[in-house]
Amino acid sequence: MHTHKIFDPYALQQHVLRNRLVVAPMSRVSATAAGVPTPVMEDYYEAFAAGGFGMIITEGIYTDSIASQGYPLQPGIVTPQQVQGWQAIANKVKQQGAFIIAQLMHAGALSQHVTHTWAPSAVQPLGLRMPEYGGGDGPFNFPRAMTLEDIVTVKQGFIQAAQQALAAGFNGVEIHAANGHLLDQFITDYTNLRQDDYGGNITNRFRLIAEIMAEIRAVVPAEFIIGLRLSEGKVNNLRYRWPEGAATAGALLEEVAKAKPDYVHIAAESGNWERDCMYADGSSLTSLAKQIVQVPIIANGGLHEPARANKVLEEGHADLLALGKAALANPDWPLRIQRGENTIAFHAGMIKPSASIIHTRQVLQVLFDQRLLT
Repeated sequence: MHTHKIFDPYALQQHVLRNRLVVAPMSRVSATAAGVPTPVMEDYYEAFAAGGFGMIITEGIYTDSIASQGYPLQPGIVTPQQVQGWQAIANKVKQQGAFIIAQLMHAGALSQHVTHTWAPSAVQPLGLRMPEYGGGDGPFNFPRAMTLEDIVTVKQGFIQAAQQALAAGFNGVEIHAANGHLLDQFITDYTNLRQDDYGGNITNRFRLIAEIMAEIRAVVPAEFIIGLRLSEGKVNNLRYRWPEGAATAGALLEEVAKAKPDYVHIAAESGNWERDCMYADGSSLTSLAKQIVQVPIIANGGLHEPARANKVLEEGHADLLALGKAALANPDWPLRIQRGENTIAFHAGMIKPSASIIHTRQVLQVLFDQRLLT
């Protein structure tokens, strides 16, 4: 059943992916207390590769042991033990013919793990902490405004994490500047009130991301992929949209283009690509990114129906498609679709990306027992 563009090979930088299907980054809460990837994580990532996905983006990996960790049982890539754990995972994924990207993340003010949270400015985060990630509930801790020395520390953490990812055998890294975490806090007007070179206009608010990407590029091989993830909505503010819509998006994407990422991954925080990314005139944030940045674009957000997914590619809205919950329910989604087999159905609330692997398996077993899955 090779009838869909989603199964066409795709050239990403100097690499060729076997299809257009990517596993979206999903927090698994399954590392050890010391942030070391576990054998169950090896099985989890290997299953997607064996199931036919072309590329896998990991859950957010913390970049330093100072203030970047977002929640308990989140994996890091800071210590030798953490690097060794990721090396085992990367090896298994690549042996199955897939590419694997390490998503590098600094939680900033949305950390539920550290009490001394950092942020561009001393602004109370909106919303409440998420109990399913561990670390309790209630309001987020009030963050300290970062000094220039702190900014240097954050940059060094990302650069060293990228080098560790290279050593662990990853094909590249994705800089997480989305969903309300630290780098997105620099982009966002109401969380960045700085009056120095890292605040004010869009060029300044994007400056830290641009510097991180440039400094990583200077220390890794040319074939090492450096992607960038962006979103409008945030985990603590799903309805947020950039002021002035497409005009603001265009100005930000001009800065992204200058930074020359190897791909841009646009996240639909609500889980619905049309709702989060489409404009009234029929264009989309992802197609605008294709036009301005002129690199491969990954779309995300409920694109698990093959006809719908193929339409997004055919109409030029994106080049690659990232699946989240559908991939959790169907680690072999590409193979099932190619064989014309049914996929496991799911609906909102049935499987949460923040749930642990063990919890997800328990949920799936219950659903099978109740004959709710096909």
